[in-house]
Amino acid sequence: MITVNAKIFGVKPKPQVMHEAVVAQQANARVAIAHTKTRGEIRGGGKKPWRQKGTGRARHGSIRSPIWRGGGIVFGPRSDRNYAKKINNKVRRAALLMALSDKAASEAFIVVEDLTALAPKTKVVAALLRVLPLKRGKILLALAKAEKNVGRAADNMEAVTPISTGSLNVVDLLRHANLVTTVEGIREIEKVYKK
Repeated sequence: MITVNAKIFGVKPKPQVMHEAVVAQQANARVAIAHTKTRGEIRGGGKKPWRQKGTGRARHGSIRSPIWRGGGIVFGPRSDRNYAKKINNKVRRAALLMALSDKAASEAFIVVEDLTALAPKTKVVAALLRVLPLKRGKILLALAKAEKNVGRAADNMEAVTPISTGSLNVVDLLRHANLVTTVEGIREIEKVYKK
């Protein structure tokens, strides 16, 4: 039996706060890949295709005009778009504590005594996880600094995501059905988020 800080693991969840944190985190991770060129970025088109007057054809200054085939794109997607969404640190922290508390309340939070003694082998970590009373679904393995080797062993397991206790975030907590950590991991979480 382990006693945990109620200010961290006993916070009442508020869906709106958690939703705001999830939206902000996913927006900040978004990268604009699609990119179209404007008429100024397309190679060629420096020479006027024909003289201004006397040909009977329309007036044109460049073959890279948007109305020409092979010309620039007017309102296409650009890679300099910024999807970043600002969120206050207090709100982000509160959402994380709510997600941790939700895991603890729903009995999806399992604390193991120690993992440093384990051999850093995938087979050993898999055997340990099989005997734990886990819910059906993915496992988030929150590890203290001293347990990095166990994280490397669990890295190539399909349903397990190793993460350091200092890198916990709302999206990962909500995406995984189970949270597994150690006593040392709990102490590190309390140390980081006790303020």
